[in-house]
Amino acid sequence: MQNLLKLLLLCCALLSGINTHSQSNSYALETEIEQTMSKVNATVGCALLTADGHCVTVHDDESFPLMSVFKFHVALAALDKMQQQNVHLDSTIIIPASRLHTDTYSPLRDRLPNQDILISYKELLRYSVAESDNNACDILIDFAGGISQVNSYIQQIPISPGCNLTETEASMHVDIMNCYNNHTKPSHVVKLLHFFDSGLLLDEEHTAFLRNIMLSTVTGQAKMKSGLPHDVALAHKTGSSDRKPSGEKIGDNDAGIIILPNGHRYYLAIFIKDSSESDVTNEALIAEVTRIVHSHMVNSK
Repeated sequence: MQNLLKLLLLCCALLSGINTHSQSNSYALETEIEQTMSKVNATVGCALLTADGHCVTVHDDESFPLMSVFKFHVALAALDKMQQQNVHLDSTIIIPASRLHTDTYSPLRDRLPNQDILISYKELLRYSVAESDNNACDILIDFAGGISQVNSYIQQIPISPGCNLTETEASMHVDIMNCYNNHTKPSHVVKLLHFFDSGLLLDEEHTAFLRNIMLSTVTGQAKMKSGLPHDVALAHKTGSSDRKPSGEKIGDNDAGIIILPNGHRYYLAIFIKDSSESDVTNEALIAEVTRIVHSHMVNSK
């Protein structure tokens, strides 16, 4: 990372202002969220972080499978390497057709089937983050130096432990239980989003680029997006798994930066694991928790 000492000092200063409040309004929010979560047959966790450092968490002692939310982490590591090696966003690579697996979710492969593809890193990142393309994600993991290098990059960021990455999209496809190996706590995700959005991880150009990609996310429209008013912007990354033979869904997630019309923002992560509910019910729960949090934020202002 560029200027690691500066990053450490800035992050430590930022973290010194992050705390979990037990004040009455935070307690009321936690209670309302918990009551909503209790209506579903699943384990649900949530973290809210305001720009001034107030953090409210529910079930943050649990670790949750990241699912495709980890593509945000991969994008950070890839963009950091691009900065370090002066690789321009418009630089191109050739992806052989053999690297575009046919048995995984991949809009890139579907649009350009059975052929080698010349593509810019800019477009590869957009496919991976905004469209959650699994092939694009694994190609970026290789570019970053492998999943262990992506994990090392995340571990360097001075956030309290709460995230671990060992799996690619390919390895999770080989064995669905591998999905549990890429795990996090909701509070870790909102802190990571805050550091990124504050410009502590990437330079101005790459921060703006990734934020704009996240603003254009097309997946999970029934999740956090549907719980917010139309005039509120959401820069986010969603995640969703297949179901185990038992019928339980391993993960359904959404995490993002909520930007209010006046420019104020907050950071929210909602994770569901081991859900016996339908996809529609999971999505509706994420939307409802988002509505509760947003109402609290607007009213508390």
